Amino acid sequence: MSILSFILSLTAAVGLATSDALTKRYFSDFSAYEMGLIRLAYTVPWLLVASLFVSPVRTDAVFWICVLTGLPLEVLAFLCYMKALKVSPLSLSLPFLAFTPGFILMTGWLILGETVSGGGLAGIILIITGSYCLNISSLKQGAFQPLYAIMREPGSRLMLLVSLIYAFTATLGKLALLHSSPSYFAIVYYLLLTTLMFAGSAFTGKKPGVVLRTGTPVMALLLGATVAVTVFSHMLAISLTQAAYMIALKRTSLIFGVLYGAFWFREEKITERLMGALLMFAGAMLIGFFS
Repeated sequence: MSILSFILSLTAAVGLATSDALTKRYFSDFSAYEMGLIRLAYTVPWLLVASLFVSPVRTDAVFWICVLTGLPLEVLAFLCYMKALKVSPLSLSLPFLAFTPGFILMTGWLILGETVSGGGLAGIILIITGSYCLNISSLKQGAFQPLYAIMREPGSRLMLLVSLIYAFTATLGKLALLHSSPSYFAIVYYLLLTTLMFAGSAFTGKKPGVVLRTGTPVMALLLGATVAVTVFSHMLAISLTQAAYMIALKRTSLIFGVLYGAFWFREEKITERLMGALLMFAGAMLIGFFS
């Protein structure tokens, strides 16, 4: 991994955690759908500016099949993601994104008959152990209480679903990227996702214009900028190095998210949650390097 790809991967991780913290801090008074509209809409100006510097790419049927198949799943995952940010502490929701590499391994084993390496299996065990440790203080009430605590926390459940969906959209996105270019795919996919979300307002009764007239436009633009930086640094990094290395390093966003929860939101029981998140991050790293 080059120094540039390392910096870009770390930038994507910090950008993701920062955008999640900004979304929760300034826009969690809105519904999950409205939070999503704000996050997407204020990213669009930055993407349009970036598109001026991106050359069009000739695409094929594979690209559009992947994009059109992935978009409905992406909308579902995005809404669940926003809901999780709204209803639960960052330190109990974001760490569950570490399950995505594990789900990718399991779907490959179930659907494609791929073998799971020893390192991959160890990574899955670490992720499960880490999720158990997120609520380790409830162990005194019974051995299964940390697991029950996960099921009782809506944000944890929602992020588990998001991780499962991402296991499929990540594969589709990788294939689409191979049939285009990183920057072109990022812009097209994100603009189509935004269009689809705004089209959904016709069925929800929400008026996008009213929602977007937020009382904190400066923070909304800052949120959009961090999302745009995350998207482009992710795509550029993944084009410069092996995807497994880049994704593994990007999982540091889990740690940054927990730290935001500690210092910005004053969330409780941070020590055990940080310990759990570190184990889950280590598991994601193992899966990334041994996949």
